[in-house]
Amino acid sequence: MSSRDGGRRRFLSYEERVLWTTVTKAIEPLRAAARLVPEEDAEPAMKVAKPAHPAPRSRKASPPLAPHKPAPPPAPPLTPLSRRMKRGVARGKQAIDARLDLHGLTQSEAHAALLHFLRNAHARDARLVLVITGKGRGGEPGVLRRQVPQWLSLPEFRSFVVGFEYAHVTHGGEGALYVRVRRARG
Repeated sequence: MSSRDGGRRRFLSYEERVLWTTVTKAIEPLRAAARLVPEEDAEPAMKVAKPAHPAPRSRKASPPLAPHKPAPPPAPPLTPLSRRMKRGVARGKQAIDARLDLHGLTQSEAHAALLHFLRNAHARDARLVLVITGKGRGGEPGVLRRQVPQWLSLPEFRSFVVGFEYAHVTHGGEGALYVRVRRARG
């Protein structure tokens, strides 16, 4: 609590909750076993004391373990657009299949709009789309200009995105992104 809020508790806005959820999904907890020093390697003062009597085991049979489902394979790494594709787009020879302008949207609105847009582009089998974020004001990069590349790297977007890069000056430069859309299977 700070003195400027008068000691009252402040609650997170919707945008802040979405951002927090995004951040926490991207991290993995440390394993407790990895942080412990093995007993042989530990200094004498740091050795872990073993209990004199082990804890009694319960006589109840432990429930059978559920079959372990293998984790889905991780999405392949994002790949930048090929030089040939970038040159073709800049010269107007490679078509941009769809455009999305995020100007004037809040982070949560932009996140939802981008996800919806990419789902539709994927379903329509679009190959390349343009996402316009804006450049920001007063020389400072805008919030969406910083956030959209991070969002595109998240697992929820990776099933639709092959790669992305900042657009050519004719399409908005650093205020826009070319996004290569993954092909629909089947």
